[in-house]
Amino acid sequence: MVSAMAGITGFAIADEFLEHANQEQAHADRIAERIVQLGGEPDFDPKGLSDRSHAEYVAGTDIKSMLHEDLVAERIAIQTYAEMARYIGDSDPTTRRIMEEILAVEEEHADDLADFLNRIPR
Repeated sequence: MVSAMAGITGFAIADEFLEHANQEQAHADRIAERIVQLGGEPDFDPKGLSDRSHAEYVAGTDIKSMLHEDLVAERIAIQTYAEMARYIGDSDPTTRRIMEEILAVEEEHADDLADFLNRIPR
C-alpha cells in the first residue's frame, strides 16, 4: 500500500490504517468477551459478519478513495455504536459503557481520516 502513496504522508497514512485495524480488532474482541459474559456465543463466521455489517465494503482505487471509503465506514460505525448505546440505556450500564468507549475511538478514527483527506490535493 505504501508504494501507492507518496513520501512521509504515505507512511503516516499506512501507519494510521494499521493502528485503526488493530483497534477495530480490539473492539471485536471486547464485544465478543462481553457477549460471553452475558451467556451468549460470538459468531465469527466470515459470511455472517459480512451479512450483518452496516457498512458495505468498497475497495478504493487510490489513496484518496481509500481514505474516503474508510471515512464513510467510520461514520456508519459511529452512528451504529451511538444507536446501540441509546438502545441499551440504563438496562445494562456495562455494555452501554463499552459501546460508548468504542464510539469515542471511532470518532477519533473519523477525525484522523478527515484530516488526512484534507491534506490530499484535489
